[in-house]
Amino acid sequence: MRQTKERKTENPLMVDIEGLAAMLSCGTATAKKIGELAGARVSVGRRVLYSVNRVQKYLDAIAE
Repeated sequence: MRQTKERKTENPLMVDIEGLAAMLSCGTATAKKIGELAGARVSVGRRVLYSVNRVQKYLDAIAE
């Protein structure tokens, strides 16, 4: 099986669970919960990614 090539970008559109946890400064369980509540989860084959834009909108909405 081919491995996913890591590419560093300034503003990614989608991140994996580790990237989401790092962005939110929390654990993976909490990041997974926030990603699900935000409706940001996208499955591509076996890979699961989270939309950064949707997570940001969700956090802005609950912060008000």
